[in-house]
Amino acid sequence: MRLRLIAVGPRQPRWVEEAFADYARRFPRGLRLELVTVPLGRRGKSGVARAVAEEGAALLSAVGDRARVVALDRRGELWDTETLAARLAQWRQGGQDLCFLIGGPDGLAPQCLARADESWSLSPLTLPHGLARVVVVESLYRAAALLEGHPYHR
Repeated sequence: MRLRLIAVGPRQPRWVEEAFADYARRFPRGLRLELVTVPLGRRGKSGVARAVAEEGAALLSAVGDRARVVALDRRGELWDTETLAARLAQWRQGGQDLCFLIGGPDGLAPQCLARADESWSLSPLTLPHGLARVVVVESLYRAAALLEGHPYHR
């Protein structure tokens, strides 16, 4: 099973890239996590809605047709680690690739939310995009470690 975090936005600070890479390297065999970034939509005279639509099209293009999609959205469900681990186990049994979508500064496009199979809220707080990436990868690693019986989750 392949996991992809598909995020809108420019290059992140080095600490974000290093933290993401560190956790991604720790994933158990059979789970591979990759980061795919798509550019920000142009904001200007054409307006925010057009920029969000451009970002949405780029995100969905990176998803493909057969992957399961989880939208990272403030209105999504809040999951604790055990719930995320149970979902990860279900997703693994389904055998589909899994894509997590992080939108740009104005959120995910409606077409991304419509395409999503599930919607996950990391927190009721607003998080910077780089920090959200790190929280996602650490949470997925912790859930995978829990399923593997690894002592990381205690």
